Amino acid sequence: MLEIQEKFSTEGYEAVAEAAKGKELHITEALDNGGAIGFIAYSYDEDVTVVYDYDDGGDLLLCDGLVRSVMFKSCLKGIEKMLFKLPDADKYVSLYRLKFIPEGGNTAENLDGFMNGCENCKHANPQ
Repeated sequence: MLEIQEKFSTEGYEAVAEAAKGKELHITEALDNGGAIGFIAYSYDEDVTVVYDYDDGGDLLLCDGLVRSVMFKSCLKGIEKMLFKLPDADKYVSLYRLKFIPEGGNTAENLDGFMNGCENCKHANPQ
């Protein structure tokens, strides 16, 4: 069963921790039967969440779940902007496809509106 959980250490993520340049790094892992199959690494600033890297194993739905989990946590902190500083330009393609950020951009804004917009889609398209 797939679970998305915060990891409370950076063990195994030393390269990402180095990219955070001293910021308090948070790691959220996607776990399947107890084993990590993906992650997203990020930090919180006063008014922005910075994403340093993620790995979804090429699974677009896993990318969606990882990013949305961090968006949700950001909204709970009152943060409305997410900045992606990814080491691999190819990783932005999934973010564009999922409409998290505009093509050619690296910033998601109005996170609360984005998350609530999804709720409105459910009401407009009941199954």
